[in-house]
Order: sequence, then structure tokens, then C-alpha cells
Amino acid sequence: MAAVVSSANVCWVLREDPELADAIEPARRAQAVESLVAREVKVPSGAWAGRPIPVDDGIGLLVLEGVMLHRVGIDGRFGAELVGEGDVLRAVSQDNDNPTLPLTVEWLILEPSRVAVLDERFVRQLARFPQVAGRLFARSVLRSRQLAVNMAIVHQARVDVRLHLLFWQLADRWGRVRSDGIVVPLRLTHTVLADLVAARRPTVTSALSDLSRRGLVRAVSDGWLLSGPSPGADANASGPRTSRAKRHPSHL
Repeated sequence: MAAVVSSANVCWVLREDPELADAIEPARRAQAVESLVAREVKVPSGAWAGRPIPVDDGIGLLVLEGVMLHRVGIDGRFGAELVGEGDVLRAVSQDNDNPTLPLTVEWLILEPSRVAVLDERFVRQLARFPQVAGRLFARSVLRSRQLAVNMAIVHQARVDVRLHLLFWQLADRWGRVRSDGIVVPLRLTHTVLADLVAARRPTVTSALSDLSRRGLVRAVSDGWLLSGPSPGADANASGPRTSRAKRHPSHL
């Protein structure tokens, strides 16, 4: 079912995303929090028809809550990434109206989502607080780096290795430490995982069974449980780094 987008509210961006507020010097922070207001859009679970809301004269969309799958395909083969809280999205001229390659672009909303529309009006507000613009740009650079990591993962020959690496990459952002391991609280189907590791769904199912038998990754009621050290780390390594997603754990 296609997601029906609703837009009836505004949000105070720095209240929603305190990490952005930290860029402002304390003496001006309260003023910035009250000044930076944007339109809020809610996107329910399902296929997001078309593309993210175009923001031709602004920055784009800031994900406030939720999890999305972004798929780009050529001739039935797809690359994919997970997008979540704190990410900045930008639709580029209908993802190029006349691309050289016959691309298909799809968005699947895995968890009900909210986004802030950082349009031209928001940019005018932002001119008084350029430090926030720098943080938003850094978010875009980080997303590009994560895509490069995804590319390195899918170049691994074995699908079980790809999945093991992928789950630890997700744990770095979304993971929660508990007594029996680290939980990645994302309800990812075998089909979604197949997109993320560039494999066929039956192959992913088989590889997940192997990882479970080896005590490395298994499905649990609230997502996926990782046991043992991360790939390439010794048993005394610390757990996943604190991520911006952990500010609102109830969102996932």
C-alpha cells in the first residue's frame, strides 16, 4: 500500500534534534531553539510513492523519527540503504529527469516516520545560525560515508559475512547493549536484508540460519540479537558508539 503523506503541523527543529542545538553557543541557544521552525510531515508505513517531498529552494528533509529503505535499481538489480533519525534527504530534480542509465528509485517506510521540511523559509531562519548549517552538512557527509561502507560490505564474497558485517554496522548506530549481547531494534525482513547485502532472499535465509547456529546473529522479538565481539575486534572491545538515534529509543 502506498504511504499517504500528511502535513498539518510545524516543529521546532532543535527541540526535535538536540544534537543540532549543541552547535550553538550557550548564550544564543535558547533563541535558536525558538527561531528554527519547520513544517512537519508524517509518512506512515508502506511504499512512499514517487520520491521524497521536493524542496527545490531549500536544504531538503530532516528525518525526525522512523526508519526508511531507499532502493535504487538498474535492470531489476538494486542497491539499498537504511535511512533514519537525523539523516538529511534531498530529492534532486526527480532524481534526474533524463538519466543516462534507466534508474528506478523506491522508498519503503519500514517504521512510521516524521520529517521536517527544511525549505527556503527555514534557510532564511538558518542564516542567523550558520553553525547548524554546518552540522546538517556533516550529516550528509556521514551518510555518504555509510554508503561507502555498504559498498565494501556487499563486495564480500560470502553472504553470511555480508550479513554479519551489516548487522554490526547497524549496531553502531541503533544497537542497545544488554546482558546477552547487543540488540538491533529494527524489524528487518529477509527481503529487506537481501536488498541491503545485494543477495537473493533464499540465500539470505540460509545464511541467517547459519549465523544463528554459530551463535552470532539471531532474530528476537524486538529485532536482531548480536553475540560475541564485532568482526575484527577482540572480546574486550567496547560496545557500539552512542548514536543520535539513541536519543529517542522508543522511536524504533
